[in-house]
Amino acid sequence: MKRKILSIMLTFALVFSLMAGCGTKSSNNGESNSTATATKSVKITLLNSKGEIQAQLEDAAKAFTKENPNITVEVIPAAAGQSPFEKVTSMYASGNAPTMAMLDPGDIAKFKDKFLDLSSEKWVSDAIDGALNAATVDGKVIAFPFAVEGYGLIYNKAVLDKAYGGNFDPSSIKTRDALEEAFKKVEATGAKALEISPMDWSLGAHFLSIAYADQSKDPAQVAQFLSDLKAGKVDLANNKVFNGLMDTFDMMKKHNIDKNDPLSPTYDRGPELIGKGEVGFWFMGNWAWPQIKEFDTANGQYGFIPVPISNSQDDYGNSGIPVGVTKFIGIDKTQNSAEQQDAAKKFLDWLVYSSTGQDMLVNKLNIIPAFKNITLQPQDPLAKSILQYVKSGNTLEFMTTLPPDHWSKLGASMQKYLAGKIDRKGLINEIENY
Repeated sequence: MKRKILSIMLTFALVFSLMAGCGTKSSNNGESNSTATATKSVKITLLNSKGEIQAQLEDAAKAFTKENPNITVEVIPAAAGQSPFEKVTSMYASGNAPTMAMLDPGDIAKFKDKFLDLSSEKWVSDAIDGALNAATVDGKVIAFPFAVEGYGLIYNKAVLDKAYGGNFDPSSIKTRDALEEAFKKVEATGAKALEISPMDWSLGAHFLSIAYADQSKDPAQVAQFLSDLKAGKVDLANNKVFNGLMDTFDMMKKHNIDKNDPLSPTYDRGPELIGKGEVGFWFMGNWAWPQIKEFDTANGQYGFIPVPISNSQDDYGNSGIPVGVTKFIGIDKTQNSAEQQDAAKKFLDWLVYSSTGQDMLVNKLNIIPAFKNITLQPQDPLAKSILQYVKSGNTLEFMTTLPPDHWSKLGASMQKYLAGKIDRKGLINEIENY
């Protein structure tokens, strides 16, 4: 009997061992097994809508994989000229949604049924004040605040020091006349005053939106202005702020290095012109620093001045630049597996909490982080300039919740105005009709 019982036990042991072996093997092929799931390789994708940091973001992905060998991150660039909303929508339609999608703030709510609820993530409590406003939909945080950015007139201090015969003080320019005087002083040295990059996103999303932000220091009043504009209740032809901004734009057009062919320059021309000191100013944001750095002849001495809308230095907006969280990352929950979702969460945590991730974010990607726990100080001069505006309270609302086609539609209108194809009245008609 003992031999029979022993034989039965050995048989069960052999069968159990074979079953366990089969289970481990199948789990490596993607079936469920908790131990194997933790160690199997996972590939995730990130749609990047900040083309200027594509190479740096790819480096960050490689650094993450080096520390997390079982997770591979592919960074997919959004095509130049295509809005991230259009790109992500097409990817969903083709059944190939990215694991993570970097979108503009105004687009986040449109994906509330497709993005994962991230409310319980640790970084939520570490986000700076206001950083999660656009990411919060129906009481849930559905996106990660990736970048705080700002923009205005970037200046090359070496060029301006030469023009002013000494130490240039950027705070001295608070009026349109003072700005034109600076342009003329630069031109007197043999350099050109400025570069106006004609991309629709720069003209439509950034320059034109100053006319909205400068309406009031109260965000509620700005929102009401936009609502009234949409309802046809605003007469832009008689709006002091809008006309003041466009008067400044007209003055800028006169001093534009490319005024004879204003729509021809590409984005890449701007960093070279400002970095080499061929122009004193360039209307752009801090995201341009990696490219400017390649041409830097001013020993890293660059900063921002506001775009003045009048000749009264006390008018709201003349001392401030737009600053805000401009990019958010959502995690797909409909076309990516639970393993991919967890891997994406790990990547975002890595950016916020690991020393390598923080270094990549701040020093390599040149991102101003939206998290209080990150104490690394940006080394690039444009980020430092923005932080000075933040600390002094001289910031305007970065208009991040405009409709997704605002920059393409009204950017095209601004291009026509820049090129002299339409006049002020024609521009107003196109804005009001939009």
